Amino acid sequence: MEQIIVQITSGRGPAECSRVVAKVQEMMIREARAAGIGIQVLENIKGDLNGTLLSATLLLKGEKVTAFCQPWEGTIQWIAQSPYRKFHKRKNWFVGVSVFDIKKQVQWNLKDVTLETCRAAGPGGQHVNKVETAVRGIHRPSGLQVLAMDSRSQLQNKQLCLQRLEAKFLAWQAGELVKQQQDRWQEHNELERGEAVKVIREKL
Repeated sequence: MEQIIVQITSGRGPAECSRVVAKVQEMMIREARAAGIGIQVLENIKGDLNGTLLSATLLLKGEKVTAFCQPWEGTIQWIAQSPYRKFHKRKNWFVGVSVFDIKKQVQWNLKDVTLETCRAAGPGGQHVNKVETAVRGIHRPSGLQVLAMDSRSQLQNKQLCLQRLEAKFLAWQAGELVKQQQDRWQEHNELERGEAVKVIREKL
């Protein structure tokens, strides 16, 4: 089974580009599910306006994931009238899509995780659980931490903690990869100069 991390970014583009990030994420989720590919949102960094994203990080799992992602990798050109600036003449907006193969990156390994149990308190500090059912997970190489105290069962909290810590690790890993490629997105104009791999005309 293939596992791919996809990062969609608006670079330093205006709000319209951040809107396109959200739109492209919606399209990818819809098309991936239709193709029988598992897709999970690892992290969304929201823009200043409602319905906009500065960046989106997705995890795709399944057969032929690489083939699915290939047409998306690069610069996406989105053609639409600005919904924020009524008389703005510009209609071309650009976002960048980066694809990362998890196999080529630092692998998630349970041996790198330290689990600690602690007591969970109810709302307002009441109903303090005298048994240590809450679980804190620490991923030692990255220093990431997650606390799970949803359940009264220590076993269930352990499972939740590991799931959330792995998702957090994948999002962190994607962020580190994007930093390495930051020069590709330093200026939004560089996105525009790149030849678009996909052109989408928004239907009114």
